[in-house]
Amino acid sequence: MSKHVDYDLVIIGGGPAGLTAGMYAARARLNVILIEKQAPGGQVLVTDWVENYPGFPEGLTGTNLVSKMTEQAKRFELPIEINEVISLDFSEPVKQIQLTDKTLRAHAVIIATGSSPRKTGVPGEDRFFGKGISSCATCDAPFYKDRVVAAVGGGDTAVQESLYLTKFAKKVYLIHRRDALRATKILQERALANDRIEILWDTVLTGVDGFFNLDKVSVKNVKTGEASALSVDGCFIWIGMLPNTGFVNGCVDTDENGFIVTDAALQTSVPGVFAAGDVRNTPLRQIATSVGDAALAATSAEHYVERVK
Repeated sequence: MSKHVDYDLVIIGGGPAGLTAGMYAARARLNVILIEKQAPGGQVLVTDWVENYPGFPEGLTGTNLVSKMTEQAKRFELPIEINEVISLDFSEPVKQIQLTDKTLRAHAVIIATGSSPRKTGVPGEDRFFGKGISSCATCDAPFYKDRVVAAVGGGDTAVQESLYLTKFAKKVYLIHRRDALRATKILQERALANDRIEILWDTVLTGVDGFFNLDKVSVKNVKTGEASALSVDGCFIWIGMLPNTGFVNGCVDTDENGFIVTDAALQTSVPGVFAAGDVRNTPLRQIATSVGDAALAATSAEHYVERVK
């Protein structure tokens, strides 16, 4: 029989947004708990180097930043539980959050579950994921020392991670469907100046192949229609993100891509339910915007709890 636990606020997700919301809520002396499925940190854990987060002029590793955030949240006695949210019930003023082993009840909820890398859907991608295909350079780049790899994408993540790959790989083919990168100018400059990166403009990935492990990618030029194959030892894919909202299951409104819609106070379509960070429909997905979201969401949740109690 599952047991009921009562809280002012339940925070779902332990990345920068969840940890920041938890810190604000704990400082406000709300009865709060943070639920994280794996380990606090989210996407930041697989980010090699963070150089645009204010307060760290020399930059720092993603792991180091998450460690500092977690330590700070715990200093305000934020309870963090490793568990998984199975389903939600927002039909009553007191929300129910079903975990694997119990049901939590809360006046307010903040969803901060972030997003995950989008797949291309090309033939062979699922077969070779983890056997030559990756979306985490920090995790897997050392496997490709003095080897040749492909990378797919043209935004900040794709260019930043491709630059990181050049610390190990002797050559990186950066496959980009347009004739100009979308990454910030400083990253573009670094990529264009790096003699280990060859950018394949106007080109899309059409397939991946190999025997046991990936050893070839197929590409096509979208302007000329010319198809070709590249011999590579690995392929890294960074073509955008998908929201981690499978458990939400229609409980709050989402946009056409599945990201949660909020108002200016970061409240969703359900009173008392808020969203913060990469899981919501926002024009920018950065650590700085996630923590800003979280501060506002936690403060909005605090005011909501005061009203309903």
